[in-house]
Amino acid sequence: MPIRPFAADVLITAALTSVAVLLGQEAAGQGWPALDLAGYLLVGLVNVPVVARGRAPVAVCLFVLALWSVYVTAGYWPVVNSFAPMLALYTVASLRPLRTATACAVLMSAVWIYAGFVSDRGSMPSVIGQALGFSLVLVRFGHLARRSAELARKLREEQEERARREVAEERGRIARELHDVVAHHMSVISVQVGLARFVFDSDPATARTALGTIAGTSTEALEELRRVLQVLRADEDGDPAAPMPGLARLAETIERVRAGGVAVELRVDGTPRPLPPGVDLCAYRVVQEALTNVLKHAPGAAAVVEVHYRPHHVAVSVTDDGRGVIQDRVRTGGGHGLIGMRERAKLYGGTISVGPRSEGGFAVRLTLPTSTATALQGDGTSE
Repeated sequence: MPIRPFAADVLITAALTSVAVLLGQEAAGQGWPALDLAGYLLVGLVNVPVVARGRAPVAVCLFVLALWSVYVTAGYWPVVNSFAPMLALYTVASLRPLRTATACAVLMSAVWIYAGFVSDRGSMPSVIGQALGFSLVLVRFGHLARRSAELARKLREEQEERARREVAEERGRIARELHDVVAHHMSVISVQVGLARFVFDSDPATARTALGTIAGTSTEALEELRRVLQVLRADEDGDPAAPMPGLARLAETIERVRAGGVAVELRVDGTPRPLPPGVDLCAYRVVQEALTNVLKHAPGAAAVVEVHYRPHHVAVSVTDDGRGVIQDRVRTGGGHGLIGMRERAKLYGGTISVGPRSEGGFAVRLTLPTSTATALQGDGTSE
């Protein structure tokens, strides 16, 4: 469980205060006055404010330096309380502009040099070198930490913006494909209406069959329209008359992947049957994307494509035995391909899982309901 920033500051403050108290007990051995009640009180006043350094770094730094000056003026060993001012200065450098950090560094160096003058027990060149050296190092590392945090924040914002843009683009592409599916439904209805009108008087049985087909197809079409309204429609930039692929074309895709150097085996369980066009397209695209990922990230691996036809749903899976490439595929999981898989599965009320396998390799598993009623319930269980 990660430690919250304030809790971490409390622990750091407790550690600094403990170190200062322990050093204070060694003061007499170093030739300095032993800490009395006033000395311990000043130790607490210098170190305890560090707990608020994240909320008010400049104020804490100035307060600590002021109390450290009082402590030094009282004649106590300056080293005892030197760690809290250094941490306060680093915090200012990591959270505030360089100009502010430089000003605080000048103040800390001044107090440090003042301690050297007051004590008169050490070499002043050494004291001045320490004062300037520690201040420069703390400001430098704090500034680098601030720059790193800013770069990380900008990178996170860019990634979030890229993800939003990719989601919008993917939804637009799905919307164009669903446009083709709806057009297919309307074409079927138009043909069946023409047939029913033509045989309405001469062949009532055929007319009734045509009307039944129209009822079922129109129900599917209305469901497709409802789904289209759930995505943002992008401008048409492709050929809307292009044929919609489906699981029947898996063999062609697998042959192309095999030509790229991946051994792919196709297994079909159950009796293949016509699926709703949108579901068929979704299953095909997910398998196509998964095989593309195998080709890109695990060249030479062996993959297995499984299609399971069940009464109320269809399940497809793509597994491979690729080694040493799982991290790359997980790291790119926020990209266009995985977003597309999840958006398609969600659009048709299905479920999808993508990730590494315990025995090695990678797996993509998709379950889609094949009836309108089941899809509306979001049924994605397997039988």
